[in-house]
Amino acid sequence: MEEIGKPVKKFDQLKKAVQEMDAKNARLELDLLDTAIAFADKSDKELKKAAWLFGLMNKHWLVGIGSKLGVAAIKLHLPFIETVVKNTIYEQFCGGTTLLECQKSIDRLARQNTLSILDYGAEAKETEEDFNQTMNETIRAIEFAAHNDSVPVVSTKITGMARFNLLKTFTDEEGVDKAFRQEYKNVLKRLDAICHVAASKGVAIFFDAEESWIQDAIDHLVTIMMRRYNREKVVVYNTFQMYRTDRLQYLSDSFNAALKGGYMLGAKLVRGAYMDKERERAERKGYPSPIYPNKEATDDAYNTAMRFCVDNYLQIASCNASHNLESNMLQAELIAQRNLPRNHPHLNFCQLYGMSDNITFNLAHAGYNVAKYVPYGPVREVVPYLIRRAEENSSVTGDMSREYQLVLKEIKRREIG
Repeated sequence: MEEIGKPVKKFDQLKKAVQEMDAKNARLELDLLDTAIAFADKSDKELKKAAWLFGLMNKHWLVGIGSKLGVAAIKLHLPFIETVVKNTIYEQFCGGTTLLECQKSIDRLARQNTLSILDYGAEAKETEEDFNQTMNETIRAIEFAAHNDSVPVVSTKITGMARFNLLKTFTDEEGVDKAFRQEYKNVLKRLDAICHVAASKGVAIFFDAEESWIQDAIDHLVTIMMRRYNREKVVVYNTFQMYRTDRLQYLSDSFNAALKGGYMLGAKLVRGAYMDKERERAERKGYPSPIYPNKEATDDAYNTAMRFCVDNYLQIASCNASHNLESNMLQAELIAQRNLPRNHPHLNFCQLYGMSDNITFNLAHAGYNVAKYVPYGPVREVVPYLIRRAEENSSVTGDMSREYQLVLKEIKRREIG
C-alpha cells in the first residue's frame, strides 16, 4: 500500500505546485498601473479634457474657492453655472441627469467588461415628500436595473429617506414618543418597499454608511432588511467604514449574527468619508475619536476585513469599494492564492465613476468582478457629491494627484507610440 501511495502523493504535490505557479502568474499578469488598458476607451480629446480637469482640481486653493462659489451659484439658480458644471466636473463623475441618460455610460462601461452600480445622487432630505420621492426614484432605478444585465446593484443613502435627527434620536435612545415610533415605522416601510422590489427583480441594494452618531440606527435598519431578504442569496448589503476603530469587531459580530440567524451577510467595505467631521465632533464633545489615528492603522484594518470576507466568501458577499492600489491588488492575489473563481458573485470590486480607471479596467480586463459607482440626478441635486469628489482629488501640498499623473502618463505614451 505504501508503494501505491507514493505516486498519488507526488501527483498531489505536483498539482499543488502547478496551482501555486498559476496563482503566481496570475498575480504577475495584473498591472494596475497599465494606462493603455485603463484609458483604452478614451479618445485623445477626452484624455486631454480629463488632464485639464484633474489639473484644476489639483490646485487646492482653487477647489476651495470653487466649491463655495459653486454651491452659492447653484442655490441662486444661475443657469450658466449649471451648464459649466454639467460640461466639466459633472460629466467626469456622473452618468447622467436621468436613468435613460445613464444608458450611454452603462453601455460604454459594459464594453470594457465593467458593471454599473446606480446611485441617485440626491442627499440629506428633510420632508416626508422628499423621502417618498427618494424611495420612488430608488425603486425606478431597481426596475431599470432589472432590465439591464450590466446593472446588478443600486445604491442608496438612508438619510435620503429618513430625517437625520430621527436617526440620531434612535441612536441616542432619547425622546422616543408615539410620533417618533410612527415616523420610524414609515422609514421601515420605505426600506422594505425598496428591498422587496430588489429581491423580486433580482437586483442587489447597497445602503451607504454615514456619520458615526447615526450609524447605529442605520445598522439596525439594514440588519432587519438582511434578515428578511438575504435568506437564499444576498440582496441587501451594509457598508462598513474601516477607518472606525470598532468596525472590525462589528464585521465579525455581523457575520456571527448572520450565521446564527440563518441569512447571509452583504458587506461593502470602504475606508470612510467623514474623517475630519468625526474627529472635530469627538474633540468638541469630549469623547474619544472613533477614527484610527493614522492611515497605516486604517489600511491594516481595511485589509484585515477584506481578508476576513474572502476567507468566508461562501457566507459573505463582499464588495471591495476602494481606490487603494494595495488593497485591490491584495484581494486579487488572495483570490489567485486560494484558486477561487475570479468572477465569483460574492467577490467584487468597485470604484467611483470617473476615478481610478487604472484599477477598474485592469481588474476587469483580467476577468475579475468589477463595477463603477455611477451617480446620476439633476445637476443642482448632485453638487454636494461633486464637491466631495473635487476635494478628494485636490492636494494640500500642490503635488500632482494620482489621477492627474496617470492621465498625463497615458497622453505621453500615446505621443511617443
